Order: sequence, then structure tokens, then C-alpha cells
Amino acid sequence: MGGTLSVLAPDGVPEIGAGDDLADLLVAALAPEQVLDGDVLVVTSKVVSKAEGRVVSGEREAWITRETLRLVAVRGATRIVRNRLGLTMAAAGIDASNVAAGSVVLLPEDPDASARALRAAVRERTGANVGVIVTDTAGRAWREGQTDIAIGAAGLVVLESFAGRVDAHGNELAVTAPAVADEIAAAVELAQGKLGARPCALVRGRADLVLPVGEDGPGAAALIRPEGTDLFGYGAREAVLRAIGGAAEDRAPFGAPVGHGELLDALARAGIAAQAGPDGTVLCPADRRAAVDILAFAHGWSVAEFDTGLRLQPLSP
Repeated sequence: MGGTLSVLAPDGVPEIGAGDDLADLLVAALAPEQVLDGDVLVVTSKVVSKAEGRVVSGEREAWITRETLRLVAVRGATRIVRNRLGLTMAAAGIDASNVAAGSVVLLPEDPDASARALRAAVRERTGANVGVIVTDTAGRAWREGQTDIAIGAAGLVVLESFAGRVDAHGNELAVTAPAVADEIAAAVELAQGKLGARPCALVRGRADLVLPVGEDGPGAAALIRPEGTDLFGYGAREAVLRAIGGAAEDRAPFGAPVGHGELLDALARAGIAAQAGPDGTVLCPADRRAAVDILAFAHGWSVAEFDTGLRLQPLSP
């Protein structure tokens, strides 16, 4: 028998305002008797934010700045930033649609906590043990268009591990951790539709991902790569500017110091003669000091002068 996944995205959810009982409104739209153990309730971040009073007055650009931890890239009027939740998104995830002029919708203060609260409330009202996902829309590197992703989750396996498994031919699987919470979020958006006014959906068919009562799991925060482990911590132009600037606070997105051989290769590709020195250092002439400083910064190494040139060594982690 083949696998089956069903998505119910109901009409009838009213406009949500600050202080509304979101669980009551969503369960009423779904009908309590339709909510079963093993279902996954998927809710857009916008209605969660509205219920939590995250609609604020002020200029959108000013709020983007306030919600930004680090500028990743800028192209014209578009800012891609790492926001206070650790998410890398256009405009910090701030939305100015479907709200009064002069107001914007911020992301939930803590989307995983919002998901946990919804999960508990749905169980109280229906008796069903469900997983919960809070979604938002984001772009993807290398791809046109946007898709919905999970920014909050509770009671759900968000990464399905395939580590150590092999296919029918005995080959070890290359993808070891499908982001199943993001996959569910994207599937649900197809049923909701961007203009469908359907802010929630019930997904059935992956009860194996729903955790037992009392176990909320790590949440969608587990899907965020720690600072410095993302291969694209800056946009192409911004990486150049940060490396030229050489400010210590800009180092983290470049990641941990590279190995000795990788630095030697980078210097060679830039046409800089270098050689291995004592105690794991790298030695090179000082005639291209500016280029060496930039390359060393981007690769997590420091540069110092010595009698016959420059000595490079990795920074302490």
C-alpha cells in the first residue's frame, strides 16, 4: 500500500486580534471531532503574531533594523538579515500586508513556545495528541520564488534522521536528515493558498513524526544552523566588504579557522607564494600584505610580521 498524506485547510477562520483564543478559533474551524491523535496542526505565523499582540505601529524599515542581528546581504531596497530568532530572511520576516496602514506584523516572540502552547490547548479542547508547526514564508539560496518553512514546532520530529541507512542497492543515503517540518509546511501552503484566507491546516498521514504527550521535542530552533556553520553567512559582495574591513565582530559568519592545507591552497589560487612554517604556521612574503590580510581574515587566521615576511597562524576557536 502506498503512502498517503492528506491536508485539510478549512475556510471560516475569522480575522484574528490581540488576545483572541487562537486554539478555540482554529479548532472550531477544523471541527473538534476531525482532530485525531497523530495529526499535525500547521498555523501561519501571522495569525499567531496577531493573537499575541505582535502588530505594532511604525515604519517597516525601522522595525527591520530593530529586529536584525546581522545584515547578510543587501540588494537595492531588499535587506536579507539574520533576525533575533536566528532566522535568515528578507526584511527580518516583518510583514506589512493585511494590517492597517502604518502598522506591521512582527514574528512571534518565541515561535517554539507559541507552538507548545497551541499543542497543549488543542489537547485540552479535543483530547487529541497532535504536533504543531508555526510557518512563515522564506526564499531559498540558488532558487527563484519562496516557500513556507517551519519557524516554530512542538511535539514533532523536525529532522528525520536517515544516518546509517542504505538503499536497495546497499548505498549509504546521502541525505541523512530531511527537514520534514519544512516539507510539511510547504505542502500545507499548497492547500492554503496565498490569498485563500486559510491560516491553518490539519495534516494526516505522518503520525510517526508526532511525539508522545509530554514530549515537545527541540522545536524548529533545531533547524537553524549555528552562526559560523552556514556556508553562506554573507552575500557575495558583503563577504568581500567584511573581509576587507577585518573587524573582529565580523569573523563569526566565516566559520572556524580552516586547516593548514586549505589556507595554502587559497593563497596559491590568489597567486601568493607561501610555504609551511614551524609549529603549523604559514609563511609568505610581505609584498602583497593587503591581499594576505583579507585572505587570512576570511579563513580564520591572523597575520604578523617577522624578519623576512609574514607569519600566519590560526586563531584560537
